[in-house]
Amino acid sequence: MGKQMKGEKMRHNLIFGHKTPDTDSVCAAIALAELKNELNEASKPYILGNVNKETEFVLKYFNVETPQILSNVKLQIKDLNYDRVKPIRKTQPVYSAYIRMNENSLCTLPVVDEEDNVNGIINKEDIAMSLINADQQHLSTSYDNIIETLHGKKLLKFDETIDGDIIVATSQVKTLEESSAVNRQSIVIVGDRYDVIKYAVEERAKLIIVSGNMELPPSLIELAKDGKVNIISTSFKTYYVAKNIVLSKYIKNVINDKKIVMFSQEDYLSDCRGNIEKSQYSVVVSSEKKYLGLLSKSNLNSPHKKKVILVDHNEIGQSADGLDEADILEVIDHHKIGGIKTSVPIAFRNLPLGSSNTIIYGIYKEKGIKIRKEIAGLMLSGIISDTMLFKSPTTTEKDRDAAQELQVIAEVDMNKYAMEMFKAGTSLKGQSMEEILFQDFKDFNLVDKNVGIGQVFTLDINQIMGRKDEFIKLIDSITAQKGYYVIILAVTDIIKEGSYIFCTSGREKLVGQMFGIENVTQGVYIDKCVSRKKQIVPKVIDALGSIK
Repeated sequence: MGKQMKGEKMRHNLIFGHKTPDTDSVCAAIALAELKNELNEASKPYILGNVNKETEFVLKYFNVETPQILSNVKLQIKDLNYDRVKPIRKTQPVYSAYIRMNENSLCTLPVVDEEDNVNGIINKEDIAMSLINADQQHLSTSYDNIIETLHGKKLLKFDETIDGDIIVATSQVKTLEESSAVNRQSIVIVGDRYDVIKYAVEERAKLIIVSGNMELPPSLIELAKDGKVNIISTSFKTYYVAKNIVLSKYIKNVINDKKIVMFSQEDYLSDCRGNIEKSQYSVVVSSEKKYLGLLSKSNLNSPHKKKVILVDHNEIGQSADGLDEADILEVIDHHKIGGIKTSVPIAFRNLPLGSSNTIIYGIYKEKGIKIRKEIAGLMLSGIISDTMLFKSPTTTEKDRDAAQELQVIAEVDMNKYAMEMFKAGTSLKGQSMEEILFQDFKDFNLVDKNVGIGQVFTLDINQIMGRKDEFIKLIDSITAQKGYYVIILAVTDIIKEGSYIFCTSGREKLVGQMFGIENVTQGVYIDKCVSRKKQIVPKVIDALGSIK
């Protein structure tokens, strides 16, 4: 038996898009995860928040499960290479603990109950002290524990629990009779002394341990049956039995009152490091408080960092919390280069295309991997969404070509499907103003200033314009709460192919500089402005750069 327990989960790459997930980022993560798995690179897609209505429609349409939400990629206890030592049951004999330690070069074993709840720790010092301080006159354990400790053979068993005084019967029967030492609570250890064995049987001793593998006559066995006397035979000599029977006691009776610190495998390392370094004994448990392994200070070295692949973003502010504690393996994106830093070179594929899914479609073709109908539908949806069905200025011929090929595989009419998707995604009914503002909202650090830019697509602009003052009040409140220099909300009218621009009060002049308009008012309409990436972010950078 080695140190490692079975059942350790296989590690996989975590693939995810940006915060406030949109259709392009979610579909890209799913499509890339499938591609990686086809290439024997274990991967799983995740999202960093709830999906919007459009993405929800897409996933349901193609019958694809919504990825699990990933709260962060911080190092957790489960990422440590802790010792997955097989535990020992509290009802097993001390002897078993000693043997397991020797066989596996261990000094410590975790002790659990039948439900794998942690009961304590046992080490070699505990075993040694149990022998030194043991009550040599009395033993309370199980019949099976004695069998295991003495490598014994069951002759007669009537009781699970053996509780009684130990008598090493080396004297004459007459002496035993005179002392009345043998009774119903006696554990008698005896060698080749038929007269003593017969006497112990007649006195109905609790247990008789016959050393030296001595054979008992059938008549004596029958007598013992009548008296319900437990009998065990062992090859060991009487002296060995007498010396070592104490090792058959329950482990639970040997455990010291050491303070054991328990950590859930889901706990974050940053929260636990100090306590781990101070603790003599630490145990890792599951979320159900079941034992998983032992933890020591040495396990803090060289943790298994989460392996992540970023799609549709490359900025820290848009990514998962704790990204600095993870290993970034790869980035696939179509936005401007952000502030992501890595300690080693990585695969970084950043192309000026309208959608991340166009890039991933190209990788499928490069690798010669067949695309399933459902995955084709997702990639098509991502392209349609991010290019606004090719109305966005970010659209390229590669996007159009990819979409044309994907619609064939997905078996959909692209134009008809796009209208259904937009209709599902642009409905603002039942949403709060905050939900609308943040449904597609991204943080940027532009010219050393914190900028928030949201974009809402709609087929009914009146749903926004009718609540114009309330939206401005909300934008001002969020700006103050989170310390933004400015928040810009682009409400994009899909039919008119333009956007109504709202901003933090007092920053209207900035919007005017962006679009070359004097005396800008809230909700100003900018014709043909449909792309945050290409038509808003660059203009914000230019306008901020002109501020003295």
